Amino acid sequence: MNAMTPITRPDEWATDQEVRWCPGCGDYAILKAVQRTMPDLGTARENTVFVSGIGCSSRFPYYMETYGFHTIHGRAPAVATGIKLANPELDVWIVTGDGDGLSIGGNHMLHLLRRNLDVQLLLFNNEIYGLTKGQYSPTSRTGTRSPTTPFGSVERPLAPCAFAMGAGARFVARTIDTAQKNMPEVLKRAHAHKGTSFVEIFQNCIVYNADVFAAFTEKKNAADNQLWCVHGQPLLFAGGAKGLRLNHETVELEVVDIAVGDTTEVLIHDETNRVQAQFLIDMPFGPFPMALGVLYCDPATSFEVAVESQRNRVVGDKVADFNALLRKGQSWEIKAKELRAV
Repeated sequence: MNAMTPITRPDEWATDQEVRWCPGCGDYAILKAVQRTMPDLGTARENTVFVSGIGCSSRFPYYMETYGFHTIHGRAPAVATGIKLANPELDVWIVTGDGDGLSIGGNHMLHLLRRNLDVQLLLFNNEIYGLTKGQYSPTSRTGTRSPTTPFGSVERPLAPCAFAMGAGARFVARTIDTAQKNMPEVLKRAHAHKGTSFVEIFQNCIVYNADVFAAFTEKKNAADNQLWCVHGQPLLFAGGAKGLRLNHETVELEVVDIAVGDTTEVLIHDETNRVQAQFLIDMPFGPFPMALGVLYCDPATSFEVAVESQRNRVVGDKVADFNALLRKGQSWEIKAKELRAV
């Protein structure tokens, strides 16, 4: 498909379909942020594809004026892989949720990440199953009461970014549904990255898990509990009054108070440092802030580029002859008299 003229107005990325999420759902804010970001990417609607699985988040393709596939539960990565390999020029986005992507779809997501297909993967994490009425999900916290865990979940929750790092992701980021200033910047970075870009978006389910992230998303808590990571900048939060440093004896992160702007002990964010990224992802919230922004970015050859390169090496200037292929090698004939009744 040839590149078309990029669309520069956010409203022209929106369809005429009625947006059908619960009033107050965080998905509305994410949709608007994506639609606002698309004109800045220099891509055309005709070259853009949104792929989703099953869940509240998976209605996303209906609301984007692009090509789209609403696929089956957990299989969006598999469908997206086929799309990208068939036409590497397409700009492919995957939209999934913590249940769709990390439960039934966990195996597919793992292989997408390790292969490093050049797609943007947006995982909406509300720590609950919303579409099927509030069952606990792989990211639900220990003790979560739901129709399937009436006495509280006894499982340890899965951390999406830790999963991505463990699967070999080369780009890992976090943002928040209401972060309308920061989310577009994260989306732009994800789009610019060549390879699988994994973006976890904390999303408030107003019906089944309301305000589960309030400790760091509400306005009164945000400044003290959000740490927006910027490559090459000190890891500061609480308005610059606090920062993170590495204790070289225990090899652990610790929070330090900043005296009169002295940041000499504070770690500088290096998004190419895998170990540092893992530290930031694993920080327990409460004693530490929530690390947001681009946590890890270390590009490598993407899957479709490697496949195309291999194909070119093997095929070269050969011309396919299907008729010759059918008759190549050993062949045999089965005569009627040799057939025996079973």
